[in-house]
Order: sequence, then structure tokens, then C-alpha cells
Amino acid sequence: MDGADQMTNSDGIGDTRRALGGFLRARRGRVAPEHVGIAGGRRRRVRGLRREELAQLAGISVDYYVRLEQGRATQPSPEVLDALARALGLDAAERGHLTTLAAARREPAPTARVSPLLRRILDSMAGFPAFATDHRLDVVAWNGLGAELIGGLAEPRRRDRNNARFLFLDPASRVVHPEWEDRAAEAVGQLRVAAGRYPEDAELAALITELAAGSADFRRIWDSGEVVMCAAGRKRLRHPVAGLLTLDFETLHVPAAPGETGLVVHVFSAEKGSAEADALAALDRKLPEHRPEYSA
Repeated sequence: MDGADQMTNSDGIGDTRRALGGFLRARRGRVAPEHVGIAGGRRRRVRGLRREELAQLAGISVDYYVRLEQGRATQPSPEVLDALARALGLDAAERGHLTTLAAARREPAPTARVSPLLRRILDSMAGFPAFATDHRLDVVAWNGLGAELIGGLAEPRRRDRNNARFLFLDPASRVVHPEWEDRAAEAVGQLRVAAGRYPEDAELAALITELAAGSADFRRIWDSGEVVMCAAGRKRLRHPVAGLLTLDFETLHVPAAPGETGLVVHVFSAEKGSAEADALAALDRKLPEHRPEYSA
């Protein structure tokens, strides 16, 4: 059994009950016993909390918790989920993912549609690198500066248009992203959220299986139970002409229409008058006046 089969079988991609158990096991393994008032000791054979310890902290029976991990208990109550989230120290994104898995909804895989209005908005954002992604991390739209900043999206031969595939299967991603480990964890966390929300998305499951087969780093991060929602902050990117840039970024959510998936627009900016702002302006001037902006 290869790495992809091993991961898929243990984490239940496409099976929310098994995915719930895999997520609980991963998060349980990350809680240091001494941080919750339990003596660690040198003879512990498990990483993190034992099942009975977590059950006690959450105030539920050990038997019921074991059935949750094994996928034999379905739709735990909101009170049980809250107790488990508190015991595991989950943040807001992780709590949301736990709730999604516990609900076990079978939502059909949505389609991504880039509206003419969104294309117009991206085109009008002069000086602001921007691109839009769907739930599979496919980059579905961009402006010229955004395409150039993250590795050459407008030219398919330069980089894959799926951000996760680019990160884990293309060595060039480690040049573009100096903080590669952080970007990789974000990508895996977002794919995990999407897999919980759309368990019947065959394309998403195939992507996760492909990444697991091709990247030990992907398997390692996936096994940690990472969950991430798009937010705002700062990122460093390296461009062969503009050099190393530290940029602010913001994520804007485009609501979904019926049967479609909502898109996430990633926008980068630099403080006016900064060296980064000058570098972006110089890079923008170097871009061809007529260039393909979007995928088909």
C-alpha cells in the first residue's frame, strides 16, 4: 500500500464519518498532556492525549468517544462537539470543520464560474496583484500583476494553475515562497476544509490522492489535521526581477450562486512610498501591454 492509499484509507476522504475520526485522532495527538493538567511521564506510548483522557476532559463516556473515532457514532450533539472543541483547544476554523464533519452532509461538488464583473474588477485593480481561487485551489482568474507575482500564471508552461499542485510538486514553489512551510500548511488546511464540505467531489479527492502519492510533505502535513481558513496578513514572495517582497494581503470572498462554489480573491498590496510599492510599480510597467489574463 503506497502513501496515497494509506492516507486515504485512514482519513476517510469521501466518508465524513471516517474523516471525523481521523480529524479527532490528529488533534488529540497534538495536545500535550501537561498543558491540560495531566502528567506526561516517559512511559507514555501515544503522542498527545489518550482516548480516555480526552473523553474525561470532554465529560463524555470513553465508549462513546471511541465510537466517534471509529466512525460508528453519527451526528454528535452540539454540546458534545463544544466539549470536544474545548478539550482539544480548537480555534474557530477547526471548530467549524468539526461541525461540518459531524453534520455529515452530502453536498454535491459545486462548479466555479468567473463572472464578467469579477474579471472587470480584477482588471481594474492597477498596481494590486490579485487572483481568484476555487475550493480546490485552482486559480481561475487573475490580473497581470497577480499572475506574474506568483510564478507566471498566464503561461501554463511556467507553473501549474492549481496552487496546491504547484506548492507540493514543483520545486520552483520553494523559490517563489520563502516561507514555504507556512504556505504549504495553508494549502493543506484549505483542502481539508473543502474535503469535509464536499465529500462527493471526485476531482477534489483525486487531487488529494495525487498530492499524497507525489509528496511526503503533503502526507506529513495532512496527517497533522491542519485546518486553515483564508484570512489577511503579510507574506513574503520572491520574484526574479522584483526580488524579495514583503506584502500585505487580504482575502475577499465572492458568494456562491446556486450550484456554484464561492470564490476567494487574494489581493496583495504595499504601503505607498515603500520599496515594495516601487518594485511592484516597476514590475507592472515591464509586463506586456497585451497578454492573456484568464484561463479558458
